[in-house]
Amino acid sequence: MYRFFLLIFAIINLVVVSAIRAETWVLPPHDVDIFGQIRTTHASREETLLDIARQYDIGQIEILLANPTVDRWLPEDGAKVILPSRYIIPHADRKGLVLNLPEMRIYYFPEPVRGEKPMIITHPVGIGRMDWVTPLGVSKIVDKKKDPTWTPPKSLQMDRIANGEQPYPSVVPPGPTNPLGRHAMRLSIGGGSYLIHGTIKPFGVGMRVSAGCVRMYPEDIEALFDKIPLGTQVQIVNQPIKVGWLLDSLFIELHPPLEEDEEKFANYKQMTVNAINDFLALKGSKKNITEDFEIDQEVLRKAIIEKNGIPVLISRSRHQIQFHTQNN
Repeated sequence: MYRFFLLIFAIINLVVVSAIRAETWVLPPHDVDIFGQIRTTHASREETLLDIARQYDIGQIEILLANPTVDRWLPEDGAKVILPSRYIIPHADRKGLVLNLPEMRIYYFPEPVRGEKPMIITHPVGIGRMDWVTPLGVSKIVDKKKDPTWTPPKSLQMDRIANGEQPYPSVVPPGPTNPLGRHAMRLSIGGGSYLIHGTIKPFGVGMRVSAGCVRMYPEDIEALFDKIPLGTQVQIVNQPIKVGWLLDSLFIELHPPLEEDEEKFANYKQMTVNAINDFLALKGSKKNITEDFEIDQEVLRKAIIEKNGIPVLISRSRHQIQFHTQNN
């Protein structure tokens, strides 16, 4: 019965994907950590890889990591493009908004409507540069503005002057030159100086380009703006290594660490092994792991090298190996 439910869950997800740009899904049960679907499309001469990313609600770095052999600006006509729209849910409360900085992706868990299935919504985001990091921690949405004005922070003005650039006006009114776009939601952290907002430079979504705020595609924040009530919890986490279950199969999703964490993750392989062991110690006891359960070391080694942000199956058992052999 449980497997039948998961099959129905997968079918519902496929229906949702075809209808609304692959960002809204049925939330899996608590003992399942993966949702979404890896798909492919083909490039044409008229579009860049970044055009394709925006069309399918994927960030710039995400699509580049998933397609390292496809030219960013001049993809070959008909080139196969992987759409990395399958995800392991970050290790955090499935509540409100969860932003995973290395992944440059935000997850929203709306309050379920009575009689309807709980949903999960995800979108790519741009985050703060190394010198203007987006802070970690738990906060909440304390204000929402449509067509906001923007008061550039002093640090940003000084940076522009130091780089020989013209400083921004002291206040930027709503309109096509406002960097916040048409929607902004203020966080309680940092004295209210951090926002989740739209942008007039959508190619920066999925990159470290901001002065600490969180940027979204204009169409994404417009779709979320009215759904998210004031007081919504926002968890900002730093998880380049994500581990998750799908039935009795273990998956891993790896991302490059943030630049400022590169020394901490110098031994990325050991950090990954530690993360797997910690996850199994925490959640493995609930999965009735068989004695022949093991990690496929070759698959894991390749995943660590690539760090392409795509969930990879890393577990196997003698039963799985025999099944694979019989069907090849």
